[in-house]
Amino acid sequence: METRQLECFVAVAEELSFTRAARRLFAVQSTVSATIQALEAELGVKLFDRSTRRVALSPAGTVFLPEAKAALEAVDRAREVVADASAGLRGSLRVGTLTSVGDLDLPDLLGAFHRRYPLVELHVTVSITGSTGLAEDLRQGRLDVALLGLPESDLAGLDTKLIGSAPFVVVLPDGHRLGDRRSLTLADLSGESFVDNPRGFGNRVALDRAFEAIGTPRRVVVEVADLRAVPAYVTAGLGIAVVPDLRLLAGVRTIPLDEPGLTWPLTIATRGERPPRRTARLLLDLIDGEEFSIAIPVRP
Repeated sequence: METRQLECFVAVAEELSFTRAARRLFAVQSTVSATIQALEAELGVKLFDRSTRRVALSPAGTVFLPEAKAALEAVDRAREVVADASAGLRGSLRVGTLTSVGDLDLPDLLGAFHRRYPLVELHVTVSITGSTGLAEDLRQGRLDVALLGLPESDLAGLDTKLIGSAPFVVVLPDGHRLGDRRSLTLADLSGESFVDNPRGFGNRVALDRAFEAIGTPRRVVVEVADLRAVPAYVTAGLGIAVVPDLRLLAGVRTIPLDEPGLTWPLTIATRGERPPRRTARLLLDLIDGEEFSIAIPVRP
């Protein structure tokens, strides 16, 4: 059994598509199909149920998947140890990040990491399902480290460190009935239409739960992935917004949200069931060290 066979199997199992798996592996589809067939022949079982419309894991494939992932992780760790002992740290580092992370200069951080460990292959991705998707990618081993904005209750199965937090503010259009207030509560905003991030983004998760807790579920009429796009929709009169105060909103007035305990956390996380890969540990060490400071403060 070869490492490449396991990599192909995991890619097809996660994508449930030979075409998408081939793109992910930078290979042609026929090569991926032939590799899976050879692996199935060696194991003596069918790993996938195939039809003209769908690909699904067979019962054997389902139990084989976590073992294949564990084997690949063990191979990666072995390679890292040997390479580090001989010619400098090698390997890969898969980082998941949010569309907006406030004052955290992620390019500067990763640039510092790259200068220190130039042989490590970096891959940075943004999840279209926000922090929820990034957390699941960590749990499934598709990422090594990720920046998350989820409440603590949603971080099960992860090792986390809080590196910053921000209060929420209300964004109102000119002439709004609440525009002269010095602070606002969730109850004040009952009945309004909202502009917000899509479901799955950490701040959206926290606010939806907060409104439901006071018995006033809200109506989100505009969903945008980037907080910097929020002011234009609010100014156009399509709704109001409640967002973390990350100093990203230009040209609009914001009013503090007076809800004790409701803040947006910025957390850095790794998979919790086993120690992080060496490359991930070194990135965490760089954040903890004096050479790189996190610019977004932890606020009350």
